[in-house]
Amino acid sequence: MEILAEYGTDEQKQRCLGPLLNDHVRSCFSMTEPETSGSDPTGLAARAELEGGTQPGTGEWVINGHKWFTSGYNGASMAIVMVVTDPDAAPHKRASMIVVPIDTPGFTGVRPVPVMGHSGGPGHWEVTYEDVRVPEDSLLGPRGEGFSIAQARLGPGRIHHCMRAIGSAERAFELMCERAHSREAFGGKLAEKQFVQDFIAKSRMEIDSARLMVLHAAWKMDTEGKRAARQDISMIKVIAAQMHQEVLDRAMQVHGALGMSDDVPLAMMWRQGRWLRIADGPDEVHKMVIAVRELNRFKPREPVEA
Repeated sequence: MEILAEYGTDEQKQRCLGPLLNDHVRSCFSMTEPETSGSDPTGLAARAELEGGTQPGTGEWVINGHKWFTSGYNGASMAIVMVVTDPDAAPHKRASMIVVPIDTPGFTGVRPVPVMGHSGGPGHWEVTYEDVRVPEDSLLGPRGEGFSIAQARLGPGRIHHCMRAIGSAERAFELMCERAHSREAFGGKLAEKQFVQDFIAKSRMEIDSARLMVLHAAWKMDTEGKRAARQDISMIKVIAAQMHQEVLDRAMQVHGALGMSDDVPLAMMWRQGRWLRIADGPDEVHKMVIAVRELNRFKPREPVEA
């Protein structure tokens, strides 16, 4: 919805954004490919070629490609797909975003991608585009600006992920504390054991630290814009995802065998949170760009001649 709101034409907003906002339809985002590196979207292989039309705006995009982890495919009525439209352009100017209705001939949902033992997956599908034809005006935003649009979408999306991670960690923290008070072992409550107290103290500090960093990044995006908040967003993406895993792991440990079962939601929450260290940029890529930006601040500069 954010992409449509920021880059869609008036017609696209009326046709697509209105129904999405009114909860009449759902959309999915089709970018990641099994054959190319998801952390380097400049290497995308899916193509869209413009054919026909003697007058501007009367042609058709013909899309061919193989995507997976197409987010939100279950029940969606439309997809936003990122494809190469200018293969000879500079790496960051090769791709564009195109709106594709799900029922377009040649657009096939192959399967929900199984994730960590759950065959149904969390709603991410493998899909194929085989000579999928959509009108030329299905282009979303300027041609060749797919990379920059994706970055504009991923910034707020990463903040959303961090918010969910904090909420999930807070719920796990509550369950851990309740378990510590209710479970007895070796002559006393778990809450009296120093190891468990250490788990709880660390978790409280880590959750609150991550929350304050996320609030600051969101404030900076609101007040100074997405570009100014890039470093803050990269940092919270790493911090929140890793914090979530640490807190969930401790909560599962305090619950013992019960924590590994699906009788409580902790194992499911851990599985759902683990992908946050990869989705929307793996930890390693974010740490690399964090370091590069910081190093650039201190890079020696040539002296300015008087």
